[in-house]
Amino acid sequence: MITAKARAVDGPDKPFRAAEIKRRDLDLHDVLIEIKYAGICHSDIHTARGEWGPVNYPLVPGHEIAGIVTAVGPNVTKYKVGDRVGVGCMVDSCGECENCRKGEEQYCLKGNIQTYAGVDKYGEPTQGGYSTHIVVQEDFVLRIPDNIELDVAAPLLCAGITTYSPLNHWGAGPGKKVAVVGMGGLGHMAVQIAHAMGAEVTVLSQTLKKREDGLKLGADNYYATSDPETFEKLAGTFDLIINTVSAKIDLNAYLGLVTLDGTVVNVGAPAEPLSLNVMNLIGHRRSFAGSMIGGIRETQEMLDFCAEHNIVPKIEVISADQIDEAYERVLASDVKYRFVIDTSTI
Repeated sequence: MITAKARAVDGPDKPFRAAEIKRRDLDLHDVLIEIKYAGICHSDIHTARGEWGPVNYPLVPGHEIAGIVTAVGPNVTKYKVGDRVGVGCMVDSCGECENCRKGEEQYCLKGNIQTYAGVDKYGEPTQGGYSTHIVVQEDFVLRIPDNIELDVAAPLLCAGITTYSPLNHWGAGPGKKVAVVGMGGLGHMAVQIAHAMGAEVTVLSQTLKKREDGLKLGADNYYATSDPETFEKLAGTFDLIINTVSAKIDLNAYLGLVTLDGTVVNVGAPAEPLSLNVMNLIGHRRSFAGSMIGGIRETQEMLDFCAEHNIVPKIEVISADQIDEAYERVLASDVKYRFVIDTSTI
């Protein structure tokens, strides 16, 4: 077994503490990664605080991982020592079901194995990227392009693919009007990606305080949802709305903003249920949908797309001692736009 240093949490109301965890010895197709940076995702907070269901504590969160390959199993063919790599939200799947065969491992019919808060094929709990090392099967490791630095690469493994996948699936591009709800960690990635795809991009945020940032990142328009006139002015405007916020919103109001055959896609995952009036779907053949991350193939496509278009998240690098403070700041929307842990401080 390989010993790694980590930061773990022991309960929903507990602070993070220094810990040591065991990583399995390398199997035939495993890769050992020395983690350099780990992003903080809102999902980490929901999970660490038990908001999405029971948690097997102690827990080491983190599914935005960037690092360097330091060892490989004897049958590994995709990576070698020294390669720059990343790991996202999943570390394995059945590989056999219809969805896996299509390259949609995130929707594995038997359930993919999550990077943390899951159970691996050996029956052991998975622990995430707030640590110094991780062992991952090579098929679930991503190659980070040379022109993307590791610190900004980390959030792409969740925030990047979470927004790229629905934009790609629903055909954001020239001639399409796309709105992004929220200008946070996910939202600021969606704006950049949708712009690079060629869509006309509008940000819908509670206030206009991040308007200048949004326009710099590629938004064509920026509106405050706290202004009731916004919903009147933009009624029936958008082909696609990507909702990135992890809080309860008025779905009926946002459905009123999409045109005939338009779609509202939820990628933010609030702890409480959302509700809608079905008549808002029926009236204009509108759709309300959800989207997770992408499969491994699409995630690599996203990394290459971001490298080609010089798309990177805006980050604030923190030490491991600042994780608790960072969680509170995320909840207070006091970050531009993604916290990334320098794992050398663990």
